[in-house]
Amino acid sequence: MMLEPWQGARVVDLYAGSGALGIEALSRGAAHVDFVEQSRHALVALQQNLETFDLGDRARVWRLALPSGLKKLCEALERADVILLDPPYGGTQARQALDTLDRVATLRAGCRVALEHHSKDVVPESAGRLDRNGERRYGETQITFYAPRAPQPPRDEEHAS
Repeated sequence: MMLEPWQGARVVDLYAGSGALGIEALSRGAAHVDFVEQSRHALVALQQNLETFDLGDRARVWRLALPSGLKKLCEALERADVILLDPPYGGTQARQALDTLDRVATLRAGCRVALEHHSKDVVPESAGRLDRNGERRYGETQITFYAPRAPQPPRDEEHAS
């Protein structure tokens, strides 16, 4: 799987819902997960799941609307090893989330971004400094992977003699 290894990873789970993806990361050894969700009902389920599995000490829960709330997560995003995005299928939120993520945070080298979407949804090849670098399909669900583009070294100016 393109998101391995989880051991010691810092994860941000955007559009977390009940927390299934982030909780899976914690169960596989992630050090910490920042869960982000707007729905009050989903947050209740998320909190219950964290308590059930005794994972609250390795998690922080944010109630934020996305993608606009990404501005409040800069520190968590810039430290992340993995960012999980599971926006509602069929809309423009996937593209907006990728664009906003690129605008508000400088992702560290080696960070992996996983976007879950319907296989018929059109997702971009790149979004700012994020480049698509793989995908997996599971029935009608597809996960598209992105990584931040490595900064280009400055070009030496040729000096005329």
